[in-house]
Amino acid sequence: MLSLLIGIFTLILILICVLLVLVILMQRPSADAGMGASLAGGAAESAFGGETGNVLTRVCVKCIVVFFVLTFSLFLANIYLKSTEKASEEVSAPTMAKELEQLANSSEKAGEAVKKEAADAVQKVNETADKPEAKSDAKVPAPQAK
Repeated sequence: MLSLLIGIFTLILILICVLLVLVILMQRPSADAGMGASLAGGAAESAFGGETGNVLTRVCVKCIVVFFVLTFSLFLANIYLKSTEKASEEVSAPTMAKELEQLANSSEKAGEAVKKEAADAVQKVNETADKPEAKSDAKVPAPQAK
């Protein structure tokens, strides 16, 4: 449930960010130059009338307040979500300890089996090396020169 709310509030935060960027770009710059004048400086006056400075300033302040409140609440929600996940992991720690003990026991048994197989393989190699048939006295023909 909490992760769903975090997702919804994150989407709202993204929309607030886009709105905030647009409101800041629509404001008239103090020196009548810069990004606001080149992109959307005149659009604000045609949309809001002559009092665009007051309207856009109020909208900008409200968007900034909502932005900071949402950001801080999302931060706290993520901390709470991580702490509850950590607490649920601590509850299952005894179960994990038993599983690790079983895994260690099975790996010790597997290690013993591998050692036995390796010893058998070494013994077979030694036996075949001692047999006279295993030794090859055949001569390899020399390469012919052209």
